[in-house]
Amino acid sequence: MGHFNIIQLIIIWGPPVLFAITLHEVAHGWVARRFGDPTAQMLGRLTLNPLKHIDPVGTILVPAMLLVFMLLFHSGILFGWAKPVPISPRNFKNPRRDMAIVAAAGPLSNLGMGIIWALVIRLAAFLYPSFHWIEPLIYMGLAGVLINVALMVFNLIPLPPLDGGRVLVGLLPRDAANLVDRIEPYGFYIIILLMIVGAFNIILVPAISWISAILLPSGF
Repeated sequence: MGHFNIIQLIIIWGPPVLFAITLHEVAHGWVARRFGDPTAQMLGRLTLNPLKHIDPVGTILVPAMLLVFMLLFHSGILFGWAKPVPISPRNFKNPRRDMAIVAAAGPLSNLGMGIIWALVIRLAAFLYPSFHWIEPLIYMGLAGVLINVALMVFNLIPLPPLDGGRVLVGLLPRDAANLVDRIEPYGFYIIILLMIVGAFNIILVPAISWISAILLPSGF
């Protein structure tokens, strides 16, 4: 994405990151409401106001550290997360099935946003020869594709408490689902361990690169 200073990186990555994590959580809450759970709505979380979804670590600290890394090493990808939207599966008619669909809504929202940002790139690139001031929008679109694809792929890892783990629980027979459910208290530590040993670089980076290449125009 070229060489930018920290202020330029914040301007380029800030809106796509906020949109990505906010709409991801709102998608969970919106689908949950459609299946009979009004918890997120009652707590004021069905809003596009990012302030309602900010997590001090996932929305501020981690992205800030990754921005500094990108500035220093001219590589890497920005990542973050928001406060999970509260869901009460007991309000669902079919808790296991409905919870799996609610979980899938987050990654699917990121796929949709990735497609929209890819269209933004194409439109901005088309207009660029006549309107050179539109160039930053091209970089912002690229950031939007990358962050949304990264969030989608990461959240689809079949490990509770990630969305992919909840989808897996909804698809497995009950006994197997109960075994996977028992992993959830340790899921965060397993994720950290996988990050430390570099397993995610082997699994996630190729998937992110492949999907991004499909969405992005040639030459990006």
